[in-house]
Amino acid sequence: MTRREDIRNVAIIAHVDHGKTTLVDAMLRQSGQFRASQLVGECILDSNDQERERGITILAKNIAIAYGDTKINIIDTPGHADFGGEVERTLQMADGALVLVDSFEGPMPQTKFVLRKAFENKIRPIVVINKIDRPDARPDEVLNEIFDTFVELDADEDALEFSYIFASGRSGFASHDPKATSGDIRPLLDLIVEKVPGPEVDMDAPFSMLCTTLDFSEYVGRIAIGRISTGRVKKGQKAALIKAENALTSGSIDNLLVFDKLGRTEVKEAGAGDLVAIVGFGGVEIGDTIACAETPIALPRIEVGEPTLSMLFTINDSPLTGEGEYLTSRHLKERFDRELRSNVALRVEPTEQRDSFMVSGRGLLHLSVLIESMRREGYELAVGKPEVIMRNINGIEHEPYEYLVVDVPHGQMGPVMELVGARRGELSKMDVKGAYAHLEFMIPARGLLGLRTRLLSATQGEAIMHHNFHGYQPFRGDIPRRANGVMVSMVRGQAVAFALDSLQERGTMFVQPGDEVYQGMIIAENARGDDMVVNPCKEKKLTNMRASGSDKNVLLKPPRMITLEIALEYIESDELVEITPSKIRLRKKELTEEGRKRAERGSKKVGV
Repeated sequence: MTRREDIRNVAIIAHVDHGKTTLVDAMLRQSGQFRASQLVGECILDSNDQERERGITILAKNIAIAYGDTKINIIDTPGHADFGGEVERTLQMADGALVLVDSFEGPMPQTKFVLRKAFENKIRPIVVINKIDRPDARPDEVLNEIFDTFVELDADEDALEFSYIFASGRSGFASHDPKATSGDIRPLLDLIVEKVPGPEVDMDAPFSMLCTTLDFSEYVGRIAIGRISTGRVKKGQKAALIKAENALTSGSIDNLLVFDKLGRTEVKEAGAGDLVAIVGFGGVEIGDTIACAETPIALPRIEVGEPTLSMLFTINDSPLTGEGEYLTSRHLKERFDRELRSNVALRVEPTEQRDSFMVSGRGLLHLSVLIESMRREGYELAVGKPEVIMRNINGIEHEPYEYLVVDVPHGQMGPVMELVGARRGELSKMDVKGAYAHLEFMIPARGLLGLRTRLLSATQGEAIMHHNFHGYQPFRGDIPRRANGVMVSMVRGQAVAFALDSLQERGTMFVQPGDEVYQGMIIAENARGDDMVVNPCKEKKLTNMRASGSDKNVLLKPPRMITLEIALEYIESDELVEITPSKIRLRKKELTEEGRKRAERGSKKVGV
C-alpha cells in the first residue's frame, strides 16, 4: 500500500449556519481557476432552491480545486442530522475533514453528529474557527470547547492532536493569528496539503469502487459516484456490479468522469484514490460495489441509520383539490420510487388505507424538505401527524431521544425549563454565553413536535433551538398534547369579515376574508381545549331599518401564518395538512361532524 501525494480528499463538517458553504465560496474565488461568470452570487454550492431559501446544505456535493501540484477534492456535507443519510455516505470518500465552528457559538449538536461519524471512519480533522471578525468572537474559549467535545466523542490520540486555524469565510481570509482581520485563504489550503493524508492506495490490486452517491440523467440513466478503493479503471472496460447478498451483474464502463472545478470531466483512466462518476450500470444502487470483471470483490456495504419518524402520505381528497398537476396515488408512488434512488435514509411502504403510503425518515426536516420539493413540482397531497418509530429492545419499548440545545436570554430561562420539562426533557448542562444562557437537554423525539413554536411564543421570539438524534432509550410515558382545540368550518364558501370578527374573540384565525374554506377545514385555533364547529361564511343580515351604531367598523387581527413545518408540528392524530402548489391548509380527516363523531366512537371501542 502506498499514499498518493497528488490528491487530498476533504469533507467539510459544520453545524447549520456556521459558514461552511461561504468558506468554500472563498476557496473557489481565490483559487484563480474560474471565470467571473462561473462564480455569480453567493453560496455557489447551494444550487438547490430550498438550500438557498433555508440557508442550509441538504445535498452533499463534490468540487475539485487544483492547488500547486495537488488536486483538492472538497466534499460539502449537510450540517443537519436529518440528512445523516447524505453524511454517512459522503464521509466514505474522505481522508480528512475541515471541522468548521462558529467563533461565538462553539461546537453545536449537528457538528457533534457529523464528527461522531467522522471518527468512526478514522478521518483526520483540521479545526477551522470561522467568523473571527464577529464583534462577539471568543476563539480561544471555542478552541477549548472543541477539545472537550473531541474528548466527549472518544476521539483517539491522533485526533486530539488536531491542527487548527482561524478564518472568516465572508471576508475571505484564514490565519494562524486569532486577531487577524485581513489576508487570503492560502494558509488554509497549505494546511490541508500539509496535514490531510493522501489516499492510501493499492494500484496493483483488482479494481473496486463503492457507490456512495447516485446521480441521474435522462440520457444515460443512473450515474454511480464514489471513490476508487483499489486498482485502476479504464473507459470501455468490462466490469461487474455486486449488489446485496453478493448478487453479480455484468456490464461495462461506458463513460468515466472525474470532478474538475464545479463540474466533471471525461477521462480515459482513473486510479485508486480518485473520486469518479461511472456511467454504464442502470441498476446500480447506493452501497453496491463496481469491481473488476475477472476477480470481483465486494466492499463492505454502507450502513445508514434507521428512520426515527414516520408520516402518512395520501392523496388530497378535499373539496378544493385540483390545483396541482399530479393528484393520484400512482403519481405519488412514481415520485417516491424516484426519490428512493438516492435518498437512502427514506423508507416508503403502502398501507392498508387506500391511496396512502407510510413514509419514514430521519426527522421532521428530512420529510418536510421532501414534501416541499413535491409541492414545487406540482404535486397535491395530504399528510398526517408525524409519529416517532418505537423499538422493542430486550422486551422493553424504547423511543428515539434527541440532544436538544437552547440558547435564550437569562430572563427567559423559566418558560424554557417549564416547557421542556413538561415534555420529559432532562437538563444535562447549563452554561453562560454572553447575554444568553446555554441549556442542553435530553428529550424524547416526540416531545420536540410543536416545541419550537411554543418556545418562540413563550420567549417573545428570543430562543434559538437546535437538536439532533442521540439514540434509543426506554419509553418515558405520555407527553402533553396540544392544549387548545380548533375551530372547524361547517360550510363551504368564502370567509367573510363579519363572521371572522365575531370568531376572533374566541381564538386565533388562520384565514382572512376572501379565503376559500370548506366543511371540515380548520380555520382557527380555539381559546378553549375543545373543538368548535363554526360558520366563517356567515354574512350580516340586511334589513330596511337603519339603527344608530349598528354599522360598526370591522377590525380584524392579521391571521397566524401557517408554514409547512408549523403545520406538521401543529396537527393532532385526527387531522391532516393539505398541501397544494400554492396553499397549505389544515383539515380534519373526517370532513363531516357526523363522520368525526362516528370515528371517535370507533376509537373508544378499540381502546376498550
